[in-house]
Amino acid sequence: MDYHDFLLFAGLAICGAYWLPRFVSGREPAASALLIGAGVICGLLLEEAPPLFTPIADPELWEILTELTVIVALFATGMRIDVIRPFARWRATWPLLAIAMPLCIGAMVLAGLAAGWPLASALLLGAVLAPTDPVLAGDVQVGPPTEGGEHPVRFALTTEAGLNDGLAFPFLYLALAVAVGMSSGDLLHWFAYDVAYRIIAGAVAGVFAGWLLGQVVFRWPAPNVLAETGSGVLALAGVLVCYGLAELIHAYGFIACFVGGVMFRRIEAQHSFHGNLHVFNLAIEHALTSILLLMTGAALGTYAGWVRWEHVAIAASLIFVVRPLSGWLSLAGAGLPPRERFVTAAFGVRGIGSLYYLAFAAGAVQLPVLADLWLTVLVTIALSALVHGLSAGAVLAGIHADTRPEPEPEPEASQ
Repeated sequence: MDYHDFLLFAGLAICGAYWLPRFVSGREPAASALLIGAGVICGLLLEEAPPLFTPIADPELWEILTELTVIVALFATGMRIDVIRPFARWRATWPLLAIAMPLCIGAMVLAGLAAGWPLASALLLGAVLAPTDPVLAGDVQVGPPTEGGEHPVRFALTTEAGLNDGLAFPFLYLALAVAVGMSSGDLLHWFAYDVAYRIIAGAVAGVFAGWLLGQVVFRWPAPNVLAETGSGVLALAGVLVCYGLAELIHAYGFIACFVGGVMFRRIEAQHSFHGNLHVFNLAIEHALTSILLLMTGAALGTYAGWVRWEHVAIAASLIFVVRPLSGWLSLAGAGLPPRERFVTAAFGVRGIGSLYYLAFAAGAVQLPVLADLWLTVLVTIALSALVHGLSAGAVLAGIHADTRPEPEPEPEASQ
């Protein structure tokens, strides 16, 4: 398959994935799974797969595409949140980050060790599969800016996905350090630098960049602000500024993008221009995601003969046991009714972020059982897209049937 053949295939597959579900639903609940399925068929039919479909041997392009997709999604996720106060609204978010995420990491490390993998690879498996995904979880997140849809379940899943992509980075660096030989002194440096400094600096960079962008777009110069242009490309500019500034000071750019989106939205929070920016960001995100899902499926088809039972078992254990159980336990004091607590615990969608982490790690050091890591992650994403994608619409509709009054919009920041 050459470049132009892939363009034809991608166009037809994307149209089909979004069109076919319309025969049974007003939503596109199966689009992600159908795109992966189309990719699998393509990978199976090819006699010789191009580098685009072989991440084990050629992870570079995967790293670039997934990085761009995730940062666009993170900024857009932060910008979508209408109401962040009172901070009691975050009661379900913090335990998901502080309890459920480490429990998922620990369980995946044990799963990797049980499969006979070295400690470094098992740690990497935990770090890669720990974060939920802001890209593929759109069906379970809050709605577009100023349009509401901020049910407590959606708010918890949105804020969790916005933050844990960045919070998985310290565990990734820990795995890489173990892979190259880590001393006790390295452990102290890891905690001080990779955990403390880079998380805090990422949040600070996001606050500063988001505030500055808000002033430039909505306030300076007062008689002729940029928001009046209606140019959605400013959303992409915001993403790049937040991410680039954070990486410049060696902070976590993923955290900066989400925090930057939240902060930017706080400036003139009810301005209609946020809707323009959201639509532009969403178009970029959907375009990149569609290509990556096709690539994920094609990689699975290419490596189909390599998939073993342990890859499927690890993926299934995370989706059906580890995440729901750890999420349920972590939300014990969050004040959610049992049904909402279960849905929040179960819908930990895995996706593009996991691909980025693994591609990044593969390019950083020589890793043992690298093929097993890729196969496990690819199977996990495909399974998550199938299970969560097909069930999200119906489950969330049921949650919304138990109506709660939505929080009042926050007052706009003073001029």
